[in-house]
Amino acid sequence: MPIKIPDTLPAFETLVSEGVRVMTETAAIRQDIRPLQIGLLNLMPNKIKTEVQMARLVGASPLQVEFTLIRLGSHKAKNTSEDHLLAFYETFEDVRERHFDGLIITGAPVETLPFEEVTYWEEMQQIFDWTHTHVHSTLNICWGAMAAIYHFHGVPKHALREKAFGVYTHHNLNPSSVYLSGFSDDFQIPVSRWTEVRREDIETVPGLEILMESDEMGVCFVHEKAGNRLYVFNHVEYDSTSLSDEYFRDVNAGVPIKMPYNYFPHNDPDLPPQNRWRSHAHLLFGNWINDIYQTTPYELAEIGRGR
Repeated sequence: MPIKIPDTLPAFETLVSEGVRVMTETAAIRQDIRPLQIGLLNLMPNKIKTEVQMARLVGASPLQVEFTLIRLGSHKAKNTSEDHLLAFYETFEDVRERHFDGLIITGAPVETLPFEEVTYWEEMQQIFDWTHTHVHSTLNICWGAMAAIYHFHGVPKHALREKAFGVYTHHNLNPSSVYLSGFSDDFQIPVSRWTEVRREDIETVPGLEILMESDEMGVCFVHEKAGNRLYVFNHVEYDSTSLSDEYFRDVNAGVPIKMPYNYFPHNDPDLPPQNRWRSHAHLLFGNWINDIYQTTPYELAEIGRGR
C-alpha cells in the first residue's frame, strides 16, 4: 500500500526520487477501491505447480485480488487433468470480452522452436494484441517474455550452446524504478533456459528500459512504459526445489545436464538447496501489484482506451 502524506511535505520529492510509492492527500480523497482483477495465462505443463507459485506471490499483497486462471483453447494440456481445467480454468475465448488490471503470462517448454512453429502461436498473437486494449499491465515471464517482446518489437531470441541453469547474481540498474523499490543493489535469481534475449537487440528499440541484468546470464528484466509491459526472462517465482526437480528429472531420464550453478550447498546434490531469492520475488510482485493499484482506472471498461 502507498503512504499518504501531505502534498507539500518536504519529504515528498525525496521519497518519489527514491522510488517510494507516495499518494498525495488530493489523490487519496478521490480514490475509490475495488478488487483488482489479475489473470494468469498458464502455459506450463504442470499447471497446478505454476498456479501455486504465482498465487503465493500475488496473494501476499494486502490488496483484494480476484485471480482468474486462463488457458489456451488451441492447445490440449497433457500433464493436467481435464477435470481440473474444466473446474478452475477459462479459455481465452471465455475471457476475451473482459478487462483485467494485470495479466501474468508464464513460460512454456517450447523455447527452442521458432515462434512461428509453435502450434499455438496464432492464438498467442491474438492474446498479445488483446492485452493492448484489455489489460492495464502485463507481466511476461521466461518464454512468455521472449514471445511478447518478439511479437511487439521483433526482438529475437538466440539459442545458447548449453542450458543456462543455476542461481546467478543480478544487478539493480535503476533503484528508483517503482518495480525495484526495496531491492538490494545485487541479488540472486534462478535461471533455467536454452535461449536468451540480448542487450544489443533490446537497445535498438526506443522505450525499452533494462532494469535487471546478470554479468553471466545477461538481461533479466525489461520495462516498457508505453505498453505498460514487463518482460522477465528468468524465474524469480521458482520454488526452492524447482531447479533440483529439473536436474533430477533429467538425470533419471539419462539426459545430459550440468549441476545447477551456485545452487546446492557445497555443490552436493544430496543437500537441500537454500532459497536466496524468495524475498525479492515477493518484492517484485508486490511492487507490480502496487503500481497497478495506483494507476489502473476504477472502471474496468476504461482499461486500454486511448492506447
